[in-house]
Amino acid sequence: MMNYQQEYRDKLRTPEEAVKIVKSGDWIDYTTVVCFPTLLDAALAKRRDELQDVKIRGNLCFGPIQTVECDPSREHFMYNSWHCSSYERSLCDRGLCNYIPMIFRNVVPYYRHFLTVNVAMMCVTPMDKHGFFNLSCGAGIAKGILDKADVVILEVNEHLPRILGGFDESIHISEVDYIVEGEHQPLPEFPIDPATEEDIKIAELILPYIVDGATIQLGIGSMPNVVGHMLAESDLKDLGMHTELCGDAYYELHQAGKLTNKKKTAQPGKGVTGIVFGTKPLYEWVDQNPGVVVEPLEYVNAAETIARQENMVSINNCIAVDLYGQVSSESSGFRHISGTGGQLDYLTGASMSKGGKAFVCMTSTFTDKKGTRHSRIVPYFQGDIITNPRSQGYFIVTEFGVVNLVGRSTWERAELLISIAHPDYRDELIKNAEKQKIWRRSNKR
Repeated sequence: MMNYQQEYRDKLRTPEEAVKIVKSGDWIDYTTVVCFPTLLDAALAKRRDELQDVKIRGNLCFGPIQTVECDPSREHFMYNSWHCSSYERSLCDRGLCNYIPMIFRNVVPYYRHFLTVNVAMMCVTPMDKHGFFNLSCGAGIAKGILDKADVVILEVNEHLPRILGGFDESIHISEVDYIVEGEHQPLPEFPIDPATEEDIKIAELILPYIVDGATIQLGIGSMPNVVGHMLAESDLKDLGMHTELCGDAYYELHQAGKLTNKKKTAQPGKGVTGIVFGTKPLYEWVDQNPGVVVEPLEYVNAAETIARQENMVSINNCIAVDLYGQVSSESSGFRHISGTGGQLDYLTGASMSKGGKAFVCMTSTFTDKKGTRHSRIVPYFQGDIITNPRSQGYFIVTEFGVVNLVGRSTWERAELLISIAHPDYRDELIKNAEKQKIWRRSNKR
């Protein structure tokens, strides 16, 4: 029998020793969410003056990222993100982070076929008796990245939950080059934001479309979590979980007895996810829970996988929608906000599901930092990044209603979307629709 403990000791390094492997010009990967390697990042930052042009990729990292903060000139470290957390968004605002366009199901295939990873670093759980480290909350993309790396450095984080998986949720010590240990702060927590009146109204409008036994995907943001909270308080039963991101809303559904996964038509009895972040009760719930499994997002988010779930319901946020039905969920003009993530994956997969529905939600207006209010339904986009093409428009929701864009012509879309815009902006939107030749005068009442 292999002596895994001896192999572990042979590969054990201090963070400072481990990062000596990094060379100028290398591509480094930090994987995702709470698996961000804090000790290795800090050690690498100390090497700033020795290194030039080290490119780093992360994904929903919550910071602080020492390699970024120590080098505002970006001569030594160049940070890039697949999907921006609020911290990474602030880095973008400061010119210290660049977004990498993606569709989540394709991230690992991008690595496999096109990208270079010289050194991959991430936090994992302690090694088990069989020589395996669990990839925990970042398992959805981690194994594919580690497999591509020339050098793999694992940072053992004693606080990470061990999450069971279907496949690619672990890495064996034989596949690892270096291991580092050290004390970590408790995992960062991300409680659900308080619901606004508009959030509650939007959730109330969506609930009648959901049936007993439906499988639910909730995207990032307060709105999907509000829907989850209201589902927990509803009369619905036997709901299922199939999602790229498992947050506290699912734990709340479980606590309320609503999340059983019994009626799922694929992987019944299992709540399926790719990444996890939330609060301490969520981390404790997913820890070694046979009812929750992590699997690679190239499988979880594949449209054909999602479509196997009958009555699949996808609920996501957006920033704005134009009168053609194009959806922007990742930028406001040229200002980067978040990323495509899995929104287009689930819009596609839920649309293919028998009985499936895909909702994209937004409040009808927002108020900018100067106190000026704006409509989220706009005549057309001017530099905003399009997340969902108009050809894949489905249910769009504001606090003023729900409209279904499927199969609708340009003038029908304009009419439907204006009907759920804030009343203060409807006349102006009609005038623009007339200029854009997508309005029938007979529609105005």
